[in-house]
Amino acid sequence: MKVDTLIAGATIVTMDAERRVITDGAVAILGDRIVAVGKRADVAAMVEPAETIDGRRFVMTPGFINSHVHVTETLIKGFLPENLDFVEGVWRWVVPLYESHSPREQQIGTRLAALSMLRTGTTTFLEAGTIIAMDAVFEALEETGIRGRVGEWAQDRAFTPDQDQTALTDKALRVLENEMIRYPGGDGQRLAAWPLLIGHSTNTDVLWQGAKQLADRYGAGVSAHMSPAQSDPDWYLANTGKRPIQHLAEIGVLGPNVSLTHMVHLDDDEVRILAETGTNVIHCPGAALKGGYGATAVGRFPELADAGVTILLGTDGGDQHDMMKATSLVAGLFKDARRDAGIFPAHQALEMATVNGAKGLNMADQIGSLEVGKKADLVLHDTDRPEWRPLSNVISQLVWSADGRGVHSVWVDGRRVIDNYRCTTMDEDKVYAEAQAAADSITGRSGLPRLSAWPVS
Repeated sequence: MKVDTLIAGATIVTMDAERRVITDGAVAILGDRIVAVGKRADVAAMVEPAETIDGRRFVMTPGFINSHVHVTETLIKGFLPENLDFVEGVWRWVVPLYESHSPREQQIGTRLAALSMLRTGTTTFLEAGTIIAMDAVFEALEETGIRGRVGEWAQDRAFTPDQDQTALTDKALRVLENEMIRYPGGDGQRLAAWPLLIGHSTNTDVLWQGAKQLADRYGAGVSAHMSPAQSDPDWYLANTGKRPIQHLAEIGVLGPNVSLTHMVHLDDDEVRILAETGTNVIHCPGAALKGGYGATAVGRFPELADAGVTILLGTDGGDQHDMMKATSLVAGLFKDARRDAGIFPAHQALEMATVNGAKGLNMADQIGSLEVGKKADLVLHDTDRPEWRPLSNVISQLVWSADGRGVHSVWVDGRRVIDNYRCTTMDEDKVYAEAQAAADSITGRSGLPRLSAWPVS
């Protein structure tokens, strides 16, 4: 069989149903698909490659899946103070800074986010639903080569008497459906739109129901923020008489194509409902730690996993996009919080960043593992680095020892987008320069103070 690329000699973490780890393995790529996986000698005898890559110094994994990331938040990285409560941080700082971005600035931030993800081994992402300039962002993403599901900012609740609730909801529904029509994803497109909601208390029941109906009709998914802080349960109890997940179940908007992000402040009944409906939960451990959400104090993520809820991982805001750091955090936080070293072992954390993400994004048949017929989305991790040597337990070292800085090469759809630590689809130096200039402009005109614990001269 003639193939485009043969990567031979690597240690392959397949993430297939048997979770095979193949030493001295090989993967063959034809077009955008994997056509052979196995021992090097066996695969080499099957194929005639146009290009052969020596993989002997590498560990190969599927591309990681970042299931919650704000691609346009990258330009305010480091600007947000640490000592803000959730409500003040979002409404005084984050939202005004988002809204001040021009379309070009959103493009610049998106390129930087895509570069950051690709350089650290993420090949697929689910956006957080906070894109303002959808067309500009989509255009920028197309150039990068990354795979993703994106959505425009969607909230509709009238919080003041002078707002027309019906008009707000109708407008939001039109925006969501227009996106689904213009950016479809039913035929395996690399990039597509989903009806993504802000969540919390910002969306009416009608918009929730409309988004779920759109997702069902177009074979897509819904994602939204919920319950990172106690303010969400408090609002729902005061306004509906039920906790958030109880209310969403009552209005019929939960299910396997719905993923809810943060989900720190839950009770036992909400855990039960999530499990019974097959709704996915996206955990962003880095954001929870920085924001002081209480994930280790009150979070029920081990209980969610025990109940059978699929847990996905995300990096959330612009601080960093390294999914390998997220796997290390989720593997450690609850061991310490519960004083039980058996919670979320390394292999389970790795599943959250790969196969669980693929399931939550409705792409389990396409990505998340290295198997014949799946998309050629894969990562080579360089083991000739101090964090990798000696190489003793690949799964343990992927989670506990290594991080995204050891990512040497990345393929998406069979296209090599990172080669020898450099991006092949973007001018990295240009991306960095444009990002710095845009960030200085955004923060400078925001009117918000540039705070520092120590004097900067």
